[in-house]
Amino acid sequence: MTTRIYLVRHGETEENVAGILQGHMPGHLTEHGCRQARELRDRLASIHFDALMCSNLQRCLDTADILNEPHRLQVIPTPLLRERDWGNLTGISYLTAQQGLNNTVESIDDMFARAERFLKEVAEKHAGQTVLAVSHGLFSRVVQAASLGKAINEIPRMDNAETRIVEITPPLHFRHLKTECGLTAD
Repeated sequence: MTTRIYLVRHGETEENVAGILQGHMPGHLTEHGCRQARELRDRLASIHFDALMCSNLQRCLDTADILNEPHRLQVIPTPLLRERDWGNLTGISYLTAQQGLNNTVESIDDMFARAERFLKEVAEKHAGQTVLAVSHGLFSRVVQAASLGKAINEIPRMDNAETRIVEITPPLHFRHLKTECGLTAD
């Protein structure tokens, strides 16, 4: 049975505007980010969702609350959908961090392993259903790359409050190219 995931990047945050690597920071939606989420809510209002999962970071929880208004589903927060842990680069400008990644930053392998755990969990618990999942820009690209057997850099960057559909059909087989990606303020 095919499961359909509507994968959403959270609305714009103050940190996005400032060019900050948010990583596991909570993040604060801007008024524009709230408006983006409301516009997406209106576009998704007529779609039946069986479940709503989201990153347990505040910017995603806030976006999910807005998107959930017409659906009234239980929001299922999960650390599996968190953004990349930028380690000691968290909270600084991505321009400042351009000198390179270090051993405190979550590895590509670890991000792909998380994405694969998320996809397996959704396939097992929501087989044949439609799931709304609110996450982050970079990690959403990793989920798409894992599901398609591609490298992250083959997946186009997502805008704030953008949604993409990922379809998964068991048995799941993951084959991907683990390439590093650039620093972004996702």
